[in-house]
Amino acid sequence: MTGSWIDVHAHYSPPSTAEQREASRQALREACFMVAEPYHWTVEKTLDHMDRTGIGMQLLSNQPAGTEALRASNDYGAELVQRYPHRFGLLAALPTDDPAAAMAELDRADEMRADGFAVTCRRNGVYLGDPSLEPMWAELDRRGATVFAHPDAYAAGTQGRPAPLIEVGFETTRTIVDMVYAGLFRKYPDMRLIVAHCGGGGTLPAMTGRLGLLGAEPWVPNPNALTADEMRTQLRRLYLDTAATGFASSLAPALVMTTPDHLVYGSDSGVPCSTEETIEANKQALLEFGGLTRQQREAVGRNAAALFPAAAARLDGWTAAA
Repeated sequence: MTGSWIDVHAHYSPPSTAEQREASRQALREACFMVAEPYHWTVEKTLDHMDRTGIGMQLLSNQPAGTEALRASNDYGAELVQRYPHRFGLLAALPTDDPAAAMAELDRADEMRADGFAVTCRRNGVYLGDPSLEPMWAELDRRGATVFAHPDAYAAGTQGRPAPLIEVGFETTRTIVDMVYAGLFRKYPDMRLIVAHCGGGGTLPAMTGRLGLLGAEPWVPNPNALTADEMRTQLRRLYLDTAATGFASSLAPALVMTTPDHLVYGSDSGVPCSTEETIEANKQALLEFGGLTRQQREAVGRNAAALFPAAAARLDGWTAAA
């Protein structure tokens, strides 16, 4: 049953004016994203879609490019969860291009009652493996936090095509591989990472064989002396969401890299690159994927409960009462 599914990859937007939405549309078009109309997210439309499609809860994330906008967005997300605690959870965004600001947002996590955190693979030029972010990863590890890693939503287009089509996959893959070589997963084993789009559209899982074969060879810089087996073990610990990747071309490599219980449902709703039609087509493809048993396919929608137990309890309490 999909009525109790938890969606870990769902976006939202704070209230905006028509002028702000039009400016955003123009910026998208300059980045080769040929959106015809200004995009307008509302909580009412989101809840309606969730009700019609059987999604019990969304873990909301939004990562504006500026720090002040990010803080304001986190505050609005916290308000949404306060109003609808049984339907939404918050993944508080961390401004990882500014380590001090990122730590400040971590300090606000309890105040916001965040269920987890959201980070950008490459935020304003700073990758997640940057040494300046070590204190942030140490604190996330101390908390045993679940962190959602998403590519840069504001990247420029490449070769006349928008970044969300292809480039997000390569940015995600570069970032996670860099984190492996930085030894972050070795040093911080209690922090759990969800990688968006099944590891960059399945790009990361597809590259793991090559990484295992060549990644520990002596001609590759490897300052932490990771072995090929350790790389495979670290990648196996990652969680992958199914946003726009519920197909064999992404899921089959994912199951070589990790296990079925590390697949979590993601819709990528709340952004102009996703429509109700594409979201439902992706979910249907997931439910028909032959590489998982029927029980495993349906479990994808609930695997996130182990990562976000407090959010899952809110949803389950509401479902039981209903």
